[in-house]
Amino acid sequence: MNASDPLNPAAAVVRPGDKRYPALSRGFNQRWIAEPEYVRLVRSPEEARAALGRAVREEPADPRRTRITVRSGGHCYEDFVCGDDVRVILDVSPMCAISYDAELAAHRVEAGATNWHVYSHLYPLYGVALPGGSCYSVGLGGHITGGGFGLLSRRDGLTVDYLYAVEVAVVREDGEAELVVATRDDDGDLGDLFWAHTGGGGGNFGVITRFWFRDLPEPPERVLLTGLAWEWDDFAREDFADLVTAFGEYFRDRQDPATAAGGLFAMLKLTHVSNGQIGLLAQVELDDDGAGEEAMAEFLAAVDGRIRPESGPMFAPMGEHAALAPAASAALPRVMPWLTATQALNASGENRCGKYKSAYLRRPFDRDQIDAMWAYLGNEEFTSYENKEALIQIDSYGSAINRPPFDTAVRQRDSIMKMQYQVYWTRHDPDEPAHIAWLRETYRATFAATGGVPVVGDRTDGCYVSYPDADLSDPEWNASAQSWATLYYKDAYERLRRVKRRWDPLNVFRHHQSVEP
Repeated sequence: MNASDPLNPAAAVVRPGDKRYPALSRGFNQRWIAEPEYVRLVRSPEEARAALGRAVREEPADPRRTRITVRSGGHCYEDFVCGDDVRVILDVSPMCAISYDAELAAHRVEAGATNWHVYSHLYPLYGVALPGGSCYSVGLGGHITGGGFGLLSRRDGLTVDYLYAVEVAVVREDGEAELVVATRDDDGDLGDLFWAHTGGGGGNFGVITRFWFRDLPEPPERVLLTGLAWEWDDFAREDFADLVTAFGEYFRDRQDPATAAGGLFAMLKLTHVSNGQIGLLAQVELDDDGAGEEAMAEFLAAVDGRIRPESGPMFAPMGEHAALAPAASAALPRVMPWLTATQALNASGENRCGKYKSAYLRRPFDRDQIDAMWAYLGNEEFTSYENKEALIQIDSYGSAINRPPFDTAVRQRDSIMKMQYQVYWTRHDPDEPAHIAWLRETYRATFAATGGVPVVGDRTDGCYVSYPDADLSDPEWNASAQSWATLYYKDAYERLRRVKRRWDPLNVFRHHQSVEP
């Protein structure tokens, strides 16, 4: 094999002993470190196809390690990419080109690009943006296929609402790999393959190499960005109840994306009391008629003005977001160009160990849910556990998200809030079991009335597939009658299974919660 070979091992393969191997055999979440036979970095769609085909034909050196996984940004929360049973990791991060495809009349983005790479290249070049997440290093290969949402989503919808085509390297029944392009206009099997990538999750059907997007929105020229915090010491139970109720009622009542308030996005960070502060981040478009300023003032009055504790600057890091700098002025709404504000919020946190859970809410919290969160965040008898990096994050949701332009595999389209339970610790921390136990017990207590999980029902609407949680498969932590598949996919799951049978008949792409053929 010579240097011109696109699969030249010297150029593309990282094996044990290579100084790059420790970094490339793990992801953002340091809980999961794999020991694959090799990591192959692929640099083009054709190379992805060839690498996949070769990996499928190879015999495992260790029969305990048989899985072939795909890495884009490396942000998978569970061991679906970097697990003990992984033999090969196909890393598509070198594929990050962005261009305009005149033939398809669509913006083309390779699957290895990250959120920040797209924001900092697509917008300056073309004046448009994906309404994606605030965490800069998340790769599009996973972000898009889970639905993808962020600070512009209440204004503009989910990222998949603009997806027009996807290119995937798949494995046929005869074991050969091929590249397939599926578009929104396709019918039959190709149409199903496209649809599956509009919320069916990554790592289920093949190696995604490229996306095409049509009619992407123009982001605001300027935004108002606010970061403020309250001191935990100032809160009593009723103050906490007033805060989370006000937040939920505000977004319940503002679901029109044509209004400034309908496009306002906020994150309420209910940290553990040991953090010292509860945080709030909010962003709204600043327009010429003053509607954005009015919406921000109304929002702060409805939430901050409703409670007894007084707000001030955010000094403490909270989950995946650092305190907004300069802290002394962060509590005041600041006028910033959209890209500058996006960079200010550009965060993924440190690379550390973590455990996560999620929930969609169709209604504001009921009193039992509020009391459970209050208690488990370190109040009353639940005071033995301390961790500044434990929190419940509540994101605003709905508005344009709940008005999709076409059918997608994302089925949660009438929620008003989205929750992310988070806990972090450093590797080799002897208290790791306690951190995981806190998250599990807090989540179970919040949704105790429905078997410990946010079932698809009147008040809640399941879980977000891009915040995967292996506990949903465990009857100890999911005592409801709904499976993990129902909680993620609802009525879309049976169609996703048909897509799986057609496009991954050998079940090459599998993990603990992959779509079952």
